[in-house]
Formats: sequence, C-alpha cells, structure tokens
Amino acid sequence: MSKIRRFFLPCIFPTAADAQTTPAPKKRLSTSLRDDIDEPTNTKSAAADQEAQNPDQEPTSPEDHSTTLLIVPPRPSKSMVIGTIFGHRRGHVWFCIQQDRVSMKPTLLLELSMPTNQLVKEMRCGLVRIALECARPESTERIEVTSCPLRLVPVWIMYCNGRKVGFAVRRKASGQNRLMLKMMQSITIGAGVIPAGLGSSGPDSGEQIIYMRANYEHMIGSADSESFHLINPDECAGQEFSLFLLRSR
Repeated sequence: MSKIRRFFLPCIFPTAADAQTTPAPKKRLSTSLRDDIDEPTNTKSAAADQEAQNPDQEPTSPEDHSTTLLIVPPRPSKSMVIGTIFGHRRGHVWFCIQQDRVSMKPTLLLELSMPTNQLVKEMRCGLVRIALECARPESTERIEVTSCPLRLVPVWIMYCNGRKVGFAVRRKASGQNRLMLKMMQSITIGAGVIPAGLGSSGPDSGEQIIYMRANYEHMIGSADSESFHLINPDECAGQEFSLFLLRSR
C-alpha cells in the first residue's frame, strides 16, 4: 500500500520544484504577414543585394545626394617657336617671335627699354627671367586692354630677375626689321654679330648688331598668361632665358 502511495502521490500532488517551473514561452508570430509594419530585415537584405551588384561603389550618405560641380583648370598648351634677341650694342634690346624661320612677319615683336650691353651682363650669369606685366591704362582704355588678346597689349612694365628696369612696347615690323630677319633665314640656332651697316639704317647704322637665335617653348597658361622658354640644344645645361607675359584684371 505504501508503494502505491509513493507512485500516485507525485502525480496527484506535484512537488515544489515542479510547481515552480515556468511555462515555456509562447512563440511570437512573425510580423512578415502584416502589411502595416516594414520589416527591417528586408531593407538590410536589399542594401546587401545592391552592394553585391556594385561592389566598387562607395556607400552613400544623405549629404552625398547634393550634387557638386568640380571645376578642373585647363591644361596649358605648348608649341615650338623661333625666338630672336637682337639689338645694337648701345641701343635697346628687341625680342622677336616667329612661327618659322622663313616667315618675314613676326607674331610678336617687342622693344625693351633695357640696353643691349646690360642684358649681355645679365646673361653672363646664366639665368635671365624677364616678366612683362600689363600696364594699367586710364579707365577709358582699360576695357579694351583687359579684353584684347595678350599679344596686342601695347605697353608693358618690365622686370628683369625681380628688378623693375623700365618698359616694353609692342612694335610692328619695319622694313629694317624685315631685312634683318631675311638675313637670318638660314640660321635656326646660334649667336653672333651682324657687321655695321648691314640690316640697319639711321643713326645706329654704324654699330654692330648682336643677336641670339634659338628655339623657344611657347606655353599658354590662360588668356592672361603666356611664356617663352629658351630650349638649349641637345638638352645640355647652358643659357636659361625666359620671358613671361602677365595681365591682372
């Protein structure tokens, strides 16, 4: 009888340990069947699928949606021209640019206020930098100077190796200039002296003309900046000469 009680009593009267056992939690129904709630896992999976399709694309942020315009400065253009520096020993220096050595019409002809013998002394140091800055005219002519091509500016303020040395004036090729250029048609690179009386007339006809002729690299940075750089033959170290045309608005 005692054995029967031991068997049935636990079934009828559960023990304290059995009474304290908590019921199993109810399984919550998935909310995927509800239309009024957005499932976060769906957005994550969509974003993952988009990243898988475009692995190289960087993640975007709300700030990236604003469009930005990148302004890339134009690259400077380069070309080869022939440049000639000449002048009487006790006269002013002239700087002439030609597209080729046969052309008698220079694309740029400037008369510099620097004496020829002073430029020769500067060139003995091996480095010459001439900067021509557009001179600011009166208000009536300022609009024309700021809008015209850089080569048509009539007057320039001249600096040589950082020192202000005077002015430069744009000139038209005269008969005397054309005669001298014709005499140097066969010369592409070289320096020398033209005897007195040849290629010149007037009060300076009795003096020799010193010249230096070489290829120049013409660089156009913008509508307000151009430069000419002497090219030494065979890329050897030698005379360095550069002329810059600058205009500030």
